[in-house]
Amino acid sequence: MNKITSQQDLLAAFNASKNALALRCVSEHDINSKKKDILCCGGTGCHASNSNVMMDNLRQLIKEHGLENDVRVVQTGCFGFCAQGPIVKIMPDNVFYVQVQPEDAKDIVEQHIVNHQLVERLLYVEPMIKERIHDYAKMSFYAKQERIALRNCGLLDPEDISEYIAAEGYQALAKCLFDMKPADVVQEVLNSGICGRGGAGFPTGMKWKIAAGVQADEKYIVCNADEGDPGAFMDRSIMEGDPNSIIEAMAIGGYAIGAQHGLVYIRAEYPLAVNRLQLAINQAREVGLLGKNIMGTNFSFDIDIKLGAGAFVCGEETALIHSMEGMRGEPTTKPPFPANIGGGYWGCSTNVNNVETYASIPVIIRKGAKWYAKIGNWKPELDENGNFVKTISGNAGTKVFALAGQINNVGLVEVPMGTTLREIIYDIGGGIAGGREFKAVQTGGPSGGCITKENLDTPIDYGSLAKIGSMMGSGGMIVLSDKDCMPAMAKFYLGFTKDESCGKCTPCRIGTRRMLEMLEKICDGTATEETLVELEKLANTIRDTALCGLGQTAPNPILSTLRYFKDEYIAHVRDKKCPAGTCSKLYTLKITDACKGCTKCARNCPVGAITGEKKQKHVIDVNKCIKCGACIDGCPFKAIVKE
Repeated sequence: MNKITSQQDLLAAFNASKNALALRCVSEHDINSKKKDILCCGGTGCHASNSNVMMDNLRQLIKEHGLENDVRVVQTGCFGFCAQGPIVKIMPDNVFYVQVQPEDAKDIVEQHIVNHQLVERLLYVEPMIKERIHDYAKMSFYAKQERIALRNCGLLDPEDISEYIAAEGYQALAKCLFDMKPADVVQEVLNSGICGRGGAGFPTGMKWKIAAGVQADEKYIVCNADEGDPGAFMDRSIMEGDPNSIIEAMAIGGYAIGAQHGLVYIRAEYPLAVNRLQLAINQAREVGLLGKNIMGTNFSFDIDIKLGAGAFVCGEETALIHSMEGMRGEPTTKPPFPANIGGGYWGCSTNVNNVETYASIPVIIRKGAKWYAKIGNWKPELDENGNFVKTISGNAGTKVFALAGQINNVGLVEVPMGTTLREIIYDIGGGIAGGREFKAVQTGGPSGGCITKENLDTPIDYGSLAKIGSMMGSGGMIVLSDKDCMPAMAKFYLGFTKDESCGKCTPCRIGTRRMLEMLEKICDGTATEETLVELEKLANTIRDTALCGLGQTAPNPILSTLRYFKDEYIAHVRDKKCPAGTCSKLYTLKITDACKGCTKCARNCPVGAITGEKKQKHVIDVNKCIKCGACIDGCPFKAIVKE
């Protein structure tokens, strides 16, 4: 690609590249088309399932059939439907294949590409209706989604900047540089109503406005790509699948606040995301979209990558900044805020947003704030010119969630703000796995709270979730069924936050450890009812006194489960029973009279705890049993129960 030194050069690059996406932007089923693009998921999850080998097989078979001039195999980012990966989408056929293995490449090429017939066994089976569906737009998982932050994931080759330009990439930056003043850009972001998608929900435009108002020669734009909770999964997917959107958004932010330097803070454990981001930065520099005098203007901006060590506390912006400076990732009290002189990177005014927030910025600029503000359930207060005037958290736009747990459709979902939990869990998620009963959903990751079935019709927005004791967080959404134990779940999250505490403040350093000890006693059956009183009191104290957001929200899983599932805690401490049957010290395994003596359980037991003669009822030695559950899973007669 030639150097882009003007707005006209960008338009010429767009016109030269846009035909590359022609086959991928159709909606009609056209299996007889000669020209085809085979889009293959190249995200971390699918790489781990040999999608790269599968792509090599596809390319080799296409070459053997002499089709290399008509059929392209394109590595894309994550499609989001992670439970069904590796995924292959063939365009313009609009056919979506799931769980594709390297050996399936032969059928895809010979049956689909050559003979124009669907490979039925690789089509997705809709869990609610048990029918195979070839068109992803008609799948329940995608039908109600509105993909803005994830718009290019699964569509573009993330390692080719020309494809991003073909998808109208960098046109938002050009619009800012040639048609808008920095203050206009800030106001446009403010008017859109987008709030920080990292969890706090502070208006992004207000954050930019504060930084823009600081008079300083040196400022920084920072992308927080190191969040350690489930939100990191979606951020990683965006960086792996659409890194140029982050680069463009950071450049727009730099222009808006007067910064010439950008930094992406990303954990070193994400090598694919790091490599693709660095490749995208290098390509942007080569074509003149980063560096000095971008597109012939007097605006200069460049980006560097800072590797982190994966500390959860570094999701907090002051801890992140300290880590980038080579110090311990510890938070500090505010003010000064990062936007203030003395509060940011090396004491300079610094604006920090997370990956998902940045990913939406180019579309907001390109399509306009009014378009974005109409998505979701935001009702802003505007002046006579239509400008946003009230600095409250808005509920405009979309939010990406990492949907996981006891759910049929596991993956990344992007929905308009205001979509209800019921719609996400049942319409998009396909209902509870195994036909089990819904119990709760944990939102906000380790810092969030649980939501019960009584609140399933709650709209997903900042205020509504706060009212029922939960939070948006960065987008983790873990669905729980009747097989999940709520005290055990709280213990799991406390174990995480205890390990991730930076140790700077006593409430978090010591308090999380004490809370975890109490939860361990509860799950072991050695706690008393007084333990519950002490646990709730300590949780409230830590929430009110910890230094940063990690410590302040660490008690949330405890407080919300105590609020909604107090009876389970009582059962653990008073009756010494785990209603869900998951706390191993509170039950024993027993073989009932339904046993037919098939000996399968005895053969499967890893410690030889089961004995018995053929065709005779078997017996479990409770002193040897390690409660691994292998006998329960393998018993064809369902004769083994927990007591």
